Amino acid sequence: MYASHGMMGAVRDVCVIGLGLIGGSVLRAAKAAGRTVWGATASKEDADNARAEGFDIVSVDEALSRSAEALVVLAVPMPALPDLLRKVPAGTRLTDVTSVKGPVHDAVHRYAKDVRFVGGHPMAGTSKSGWGAGSKTLFQGAAWVVTPEEADDHLNDVIQLALDLGAHVVPTTPEEHDEAVARISHLPHIMAAILAAVGADGGPLAMALAAGSFGDGTRVAGSRPELVRAMCEGNRDALLMAVDDALGRLGAARGSLASTGGLAKTIEAGHDGRNVLVNQPQRTRITIDLTKPGALAALRNLGSRGGRVVGLNGSTAQAETS
Repeated sequence: MYASHGMMGAVRDVCVIGLGLIGGSVLRAAKAAGRTVWGATASKEDADNARAEGFDIVSVDEALSRSAEALVVLAVPMPALPDLLRKVPAGTRLTDVTSVKGPVHDAVHRYAKDVRFVGGHPMAGTSKSGWGAGSKTLFQGAAWVVTPEEADDHLNDVIQLALDLGAHVVPTTPEEHDEAVARISHLPHIMAAILAAVGADGGPLAMALAAGSFGDGTRVAGSRPELVRAMCEGNRDALLMAVDDALGRLGAARGSLASTGGLAKTIEAGHDGRNVLVNQPQRTRITIDLTKPGALAALRNLGSRGGRVVGLNGSTAQAETS
């Protein structure tokens, strides 16, 4: 089914399976953008709360049975994907919001070979979880990764949804995505967990003195442990490389502190790294014709350079790159 969407013409209805922080936010934001939406979840609490806000929440089987012409968004933890994918009808237009991409692509090819799939991952969230943590504005200005295997009309549908939800789209491969998020998302969860445990071991005085730097550094340690485990353990190989890098830097810092008492290299490298994040380079506008041969390579190249798709006009993507 389709819904009217102003000057952009007709766009697909949206079915969201899983109504936690991200899935619930997708459902809210898609409705706010003018889409017809419905959803399903294994959580009775999330289902009841969503219905209380006026959303159309049904069983997983019914949600999927309605979705022959809709865009289905899977928003469940990685361990729940295999059983869910077995239920998805052939030909379904599918995307996901899972925080790893290689294992998701593998699972889709194994359990749902006949669907049309573009992987996705919005880089947005909080340390809270569940339907109540969601917001229709969660994705405003956020990077939304897509990992397409071909440039086609289904990719256009997924890009348009992300844009309608307020995000900008970063195309890449599953492998490049997983290596990047291991460093900027999954490793920070591990470091936050360690920092929180080290601080707590300092006893009541340490906790009484804990202020901004400790709170900022440990914020994501407040996330539900089972969700963090699913995310980090699902990206084991890439995370191991990031952990090894961090251990090497910690070892160098310890060696310098023990031998000379100095931490200049460690502190200055961290300061420089933070400045890279804060001082993003000026971007220029380019267009990519998604109907031309080489469009997929052009999109992936855009993403690898830190570029993003900010608009879609028919089959032409408006993009920004540094």
